[in-house]
Amino acid sequence: MFNPKRKLHPLLKPISNLVIDLPAPNNLNYAWNFGSLLGLCLTIQIVTGIFLAMHYTPHILGAFSSCIHIMRDVENGWVLRNIHANGGSWFFICIYIHMGRGMYYGSYRLMETWNIGVLLLFLTMAAAFLGYVLPWGQMSFWGATVITNLMSAIPYIGAPLVEWIWGGFAIGNPTLNRFFTLHFLVPFIIVIFTIFHLIFLHETGSSNPIGLTSSSNKTKFHWAYTIKDLLGVLIFLSTLLFICMFSPALLGDPENWSMANPMVTPLHIKPEWYFLWAYAILRSIPNKLGGVMAMFAAIVILFAAPFSFNHKLQSTSFYPVSQILFWSMTALCFLLTWIGGRPIEEPFDVLGQIFTFMYFSLFILFAASYFVWDKFIN
Repeated sequence: MFNPKRKLHPLLKPISNLVIDLPAPNNLNYAWNFGSLLGLCLTIQIVTGIFLAMHYTPHILGAFSSCIHIMRDVENGWVLRNIHANGGSWFFICIYIHMGRGMYYGSYRLMETWNIGVLLLFLTMAAAFLGYVLPWGQMSFWGATVITNLMSAIPYIGAPLVEWIWGGFAIGNPTLNRFFTLHFLVPFIIVIFTIFHLIFLHETGSSNPIGLTSSSNKTKFHWAYTIKDLLGVLIFLSTLLFICMFSPALLGDPENWSMANPMVTPLHIKPEWYFLWAYAILRSIPNKLGGVMAMFAAIVILFAAPFSFNHKLQSTSFYPVSQILFWSMTALCFLLTWIGGRPIEEPFDVLGQIFTFMYFSLFILFAASYFVWDKFIN
């Protein structure tokens, strides 16, 4: 019987098994495209980041000027920087949709794969925060000041921890050097965890919209899903390049086009748009330590999904009440993002507290809705 060379060659065989001949459920929809798009995002960010690092100066007196130099003097530097800056936003759009799909279709049942995915979310948020500081603009400096100061809320070790992160008694050159080094290293840690993520995924097989596990309902990944992924890649690149070419500063803050000035505090300090939902939760708690705990709990709670959401049928498609709760959660995340970008004044402070309470309540209602519905249909 004829076997293609890719199935026999010692180097091509693993690639063939992982990509071409990988058995995949035959009912995957376009919501499954975002896993491959995240791989593309990571590749783009690493490649553009390496080239930007060649021209960047990690010093408080030269960081802002080096970013301007990249934009104005480096050949096609403006393209690299715009793609890198806006690519971060596209990265988070993909990762939020990817995790939302996992919540809706019960992918958290693949426990190891899911937990590594949550760790990847943490690492991606860390890399994005570190990168936001590097231009050394007004919002970069004050955002770093506010976020690192949160560590001071930790009892006993808070103040020494903040000074250790800063490398002194205030944010300065040691801080910028450390953030630049970590921002360069974290993406490679993300690559390692992504490999673990894929190993566990291929070990258990991908989830699917209706939870089929039979091998008879599977097909080869190529061509069935490479065509779908290619369409997703084209749409992704088209939208990213459109923003980079025609409105590159659309998702940024105008304050960050001014060099950092420790003597002038911006009127409204806020992070990038993809952190605004967590920022809204942070500031909704009047107590500093409570706010920090609530913000981290909003992400850590995702680790509880495999244990809390115990239901007989895999997908939320079979649970009408849970579907309503899921889309309510989606709308709530948009509202928290909106609140996070508003000033801390009435009525936004009260609304933030209400939405934060609803955010954590919906996780409890999720678990209860699955349990009650399973009892009802039985």
